[in-house]
Order: sequence, then C-alpha cells, then structure tokens
Amino acid sequence: MNQNLTKGSGLQNYVNDLFDPSINWEDIKWLKSITHLPIVLKGILTAEDALLAVEAGVAAVQVSNHGSRQLDGTPAAIDALCDVVKAVGDKIEVYVDGGVTDGVDVLKAVALGAKMALVGRSALWGLVHSGQQGVERVLNIFKNELRTGLGISGYSKIDQIDRRLVVHESYYAKL
Repeated sequence: MNQNLTKGSGLQNYVNDLFDPSINWEDIKWLKSITHLPIVLKGILTAEDALLAVEAGVAAVQVSNHGSRQLDGTPAAIDALCDVVKAVGDKIEVYVDGGVTDGVDVLKAVALGAKMALVGRSALWGLVHSGQQGVERVLNIFKNELRTGLGISGYSKIDQIDRRLVVHESYYAKL
C-alpha cells in the first residue's frame, strides 16, 4: 500500500496533533503556575468542564465544538452556552465561537451570556476575497447588523440585553 495514503495529508496531521488526548486538568494548572498571562481554554461544551476550568484558574473559557468538523454530533456551541454561563456565573468570562455568521448571531450570543462572540470564518472569507479591506468590510457589516438588531429590539447598548431577548420566559426553568 502507498505510504502516503496511510499518513494522511500534512494538514490532517497538523489537526490531529492539535487534539492531544493526554492533556488533562493538571496540565492546565501547571500552565497557570508558570505564566502570568491569562489563559483562555477553548473547547468547553459542558457545565462540568467549565467548573473544572474555573478550578484550574483560567481567565476565560471559549464554548466551542471546533466547528463540529472533527466530531459530528457534538452540541452546537450556542446550545451549550447557557449551561456554561450558568455554571461559572461571574467567576470567569465566557466566549463563544462556531456558527457566528452575522451581527445578529453576535447579539444572540451576548444575550445568552457570552462576553464575546468570535467571527473567524466570515473574517477569513473577507480576507481571501479582498485582503484587509475585505476583513474591514465584513466587520463593518457585522457592526451594522448588530446595531440594527439592537435597535429593532428596543435597545441602544449591547450591555442592556439579556437572554429574554432570545429565550421566552417559560423556557427559563429549563436553563
């Protein structure tokens, strides 16, 4: 058999190396002990892991399923966000990425408790299409959509919103 077929592509090997199953919570605590930099832990999808991240001393968690490309069937980041936010309270910041494709998605994520929503894919599309100007255009579109979404919802500032914007009151008992 051709060796190249069993090795995978260079990109696939790189991605495989990113997901090291031997990394554990003690490694995160060790990293915290050797740096004064804030640690943001990506890939948190459960309240239990979020609480372990708090215990390990991270500054923030990034709710993410890594685009659900590596393991389909994982919960969408936006669906896991409420549980994570509820678990950590105001102990650490919570960010979200994945599926954020416009300014209204940012509005929803912040309404559900995210301190910030990451918008990598859209910005990359802008970069590929038109370089720096493309990225600036994408971010301006996001900003305008966010501003419009706030206005339509009756708010003037993003720090005024909460989950009532996107979740009906009768659903609160489930969150």
